[in-house]
Amino acid sequence: MKKAKRVKEIIEKARVLIEALPYIQGFRGEIVVVKFGGSAMENEAQTEGVLSDITFMECVGMRPVIVHGGGKAISRSMKEEGVEAEFRHGLRVTCEKTIDVVDRVLNEEINPGIVSGLDRLGARAEGLCGQDVFRVQRMQGVDPDSGKALDWGFVGVPDELDVTAVTRLVNSDVIPVITPLGVSSDGNMHNINADTAAAAVAKALRAAKLVFLTDVPGLLKDPDDETSVISTLRVDEVESLVGDGIIDGGMLPKIKSGVDAMRAGVGKCHMIDGGTPHSLLLEIFTDKGVGTQIVME
Repeated sequence: MKKAKRVKEIIEKARVLIEALPYIQGFRGEIVVVKFGGSAMENEAQTEGVLSDITFMECVGMRPVIVHGGGKAISRSMKEEGVEAEFRHGLRVTCEKTIDVVDRVLNEEINPGIVSGLDRLGARAEGLCGQDVFRVQRMQGVDPDSGKALDWGFVGVPDELDVTAVTRLVNSDVIPVITPLGVSSDGNMHNINADTAAAAVAKALRAAKLVFLTDVPGLLKDPDDETSVISTLRVDEVESLVGDGIIDGGMLPKIKSGVDAMRAGVGKCHMIDGGTPHSLLLEIFTDKGVGTQIVME
C-alpha cells in the first residue's frame, strides 16, 4: 500500500512537469513583465514565494522584468514624517514633500530589497530608477460629478520610454527591477501608477505576457464570492463589464492598462492573487491557471 501511494505521488509530480513542458518551450526567450505590488509585498514569506517563481521563470529561459509598487510602505513613511496622505479617485496626490518620500522609499528601500531577495535565490538582478526609463506628462483629469479640473500634483503618465538599460539587462540574463517614477519635460520627478508603468514597459518591450499581482484571485463576477473568478476575458467584453459595474475600483486601471498593452502588441495579460503560493507558476505553466487572463478574441 505504501509503495502504491509513493508511486502515485511520483506519477503526479511527473504529470505536473509534463504539463508545464509546452509552456516552457513556448515562452523560452520571451519577455514577461510582472507588476509586483499589493499585500504580497507586505509579507516576507509571500514576497519570497513571488521572487522564487520569477527566479524559476528566468531559469527555464523566460526573460522576466519587474515593475514594482510600494504604496503601503510609502504611506507608513509619510505618516512617520508627519505628511498626510491624500487620495483622489484612487490615486495618491503627490506634493513636493510626498515625492521626496516616494523617491526614497521606492529607490532606496523597496527596490534594493527586491534585488537582494532575487540574489539570495540565485538570480541575477539589477535595480533601475524609473527616472532613467520614463518620460512623463503631468496627469490631469476632470471630476465626473462637478466637471472641475483635477490635479494630482507630481503624478505622471508615461509619454516616452528609454528601455536601453532594460534591454541590455534582459539580453545579459539579468532581471531588471524598475521603480514607477518618471521625469517631466521641466525636469521634475513624478510618481506613476505602478500598473500603468508596468503596461508601458510591456508595450515598449513587446512582451509576450503582462502579469499584474493583485490582492484578489482575479476579476470576479461577484465581488463577495472569491470562487466567481472569470478565468478568460476577451478584450471586446471589457466595455460591457465596465458598464455593468463588474469591472470597477482598483481592477479598472489594471484591466484598462492590460487592454491598452495588448492592443499595442503585448501577447496576453494576466491578473492573479500575489498572496496565493506560487500563483505565477500556476498561471503561466498549467492548463487551467489560477486567475484571469485577458485575450484578444
